[in-house]
Amino acid sequence: MKKEIALALHEIGAVKFGNFTLKSGIQSPIYIDLRVLISYPKVLQMVADAMIEKAEKLTFARIAGIPYTALPIATAISIKTGWPMIYARKEVKDYGTKKKLEGVYKKGETCLIVDDLITTGASKFETIEPFQAAGLTVKDVVVLVDREQGGAKILKEKGYTLHSVLGINELLDMLKAEGRLDETLYKTAKEFIAKTQV
Repeated sequence: MKKEIALALHEIGAVKFGNFTLKSGIQSPIYIDLRVLISYPKVLQMVADAMIEKAEKLTFARIAGIPYTALPIATAISIKTGWPMIYARKEVKDYGTKKKLEGVYKKGETCLIVDDLITTGASKFETIEPFQAAGLTVKDVVVLVDREQGGAKILKEKGYTLHSVLGINELLDMLKAEGRLDETLYKTAKEFIAKTQV
């Protein structure tokens, strides 16, 4: 399934090569853009299935999709499994209920964070905070791609466990083996990952 996902992500343009500035500020020769998944339902379902496989070994009451990219993924997971979903708004409305969290939950419940990818892990703490502030427990984070730049280690130091479907090195190796990546791009990307690993 991993190879199938890696090839599908490349085919739909979710894996790009060039020069990109990541959310963390790092300049990268590879960019993973999973926002395009919403236009490819079969690939979205494949991704959801792979993440379900990771999640079903864990203990939780709800899944928490992270806006915006992971919301469709979490929704696909929820529909397939029946696991209830919640999410934290990026911006709180100044009208109506003015809630930060959307969905139904009870204080003390454990929620599983579902996100698209992880780089350094720093932004995950902002992601986790609103759920904990609402009285929910967070132990695990499931992502499709780990960029292997320190995210798992940083989460572990704070008491969270990362579960990823694909590591970026694995993704690059699969694309190279299937002839989707030439030697120069492969080498540039691998060197960058090795240099920025924590």
